[in-house]
Amino acid sequence: MRHRSAIKLSLGLAAAIGLSLTTLVVYRPIASAAQPGAAQLVAAYRWTHPAKWFGGFSALSMSPDGRQMTVISDRATIVTADIQRGADLMQAITSVTPTKAHKLRASDGAILRGRIVDAEGLAVAQDGTLFISFEGVSRVARHRKGDSRAEVLPRPKAFRRLPLNKALEALAIDKRGHLYTLPERALTKSGDIPVWRWNGSRWDRPFVLPSRGNFLPVGADFGPDGRFYLLERNFGFIGFRSRLRRWNVVGDHISGEVTLLETGLGLHDNLEGVSIWRDQSGALRATMVSDDNFKSLQRTELVEYRLPE
Repeated sequence: MRHRSAIKLSLGLAAAIGLSLTTLVVYRPIASAAQPGAAQLVAAYRWTHPAKWFGGFSALSMSPDGRQMTVISDRATIVTADIQRGADLMQAITSVTPTKAHKLRASDGAILRGRIVDAEGLAVAQDGTLFISFEGVSRVARHRKGDSRAEVLPRPKAFRRLPLNKALEALAIDKRGHLYTLPERALTKSGDIPVWRWNGSRWDRPFVLPSRGNFLPVGADFGPDGRFYLLERNFGFIGFRSRLRRWNVVGDHISGEVTLLETGLGLHDNLEGVSIWRDQSGALRATMVSDDNFKSLQRTELVEYRLPE
């Protein structure tokens, strides 16, 4: 999830030499309008709020019109918010207003505490049911509402063998209501990324995704186009790089891999969550949220790109 020791060391070095990550940002995206077929940056909105629960956001789900969102923090707080946007064609985010914030509850109704709080992935079903994947104790839980008790889905042996803090980082739901989850760093023997699917009664592993370079999975979503999107992150000496790939999924098979976005070091903060929707023009849009790790040298960003069909 966070590569905590490496991040802390690099942030400490930045502080020691009198720099902040904001100072180091250089806005030169690899994906730009000049490259046909690449994602186009709409805007990056820095979100701040004085509440103690604010920060550490690791996943989000946008409403179909991009006017509301649900986010989850890795300290097991789930937040809903209204989003205000500009009136022009780009509809960039102008403000974010939280409407509800709840601490997640365990199956016995108690507030989550200790090593079981590390929420990483979020998927929202059509009826509003929330599904959340966790990393410390690898599992997927269902919540009827943000403040309801958890219903933990069965945990297969493969989940129990995943390494701590590198487990179920991403979660997505398709149009049939099937869940797909994958770990941050637990490759198969052939070096691929395993993907597990919950069909409502059992888990299986329908396919794997190719692992390319030093990027690690951090977020996933199914877009309104039915395709599977994977957000990945690479951590450098003082900053992050992000990559967004997508595939067609038919049954147990994937095809048509496309890299939509690969950013330069430091362009954005620690992007961990992604949600795909269509803007008012009908264009696909990816909204991504950064995990600031509750560190003053990092920032919470909502970053948006328009995507090619």
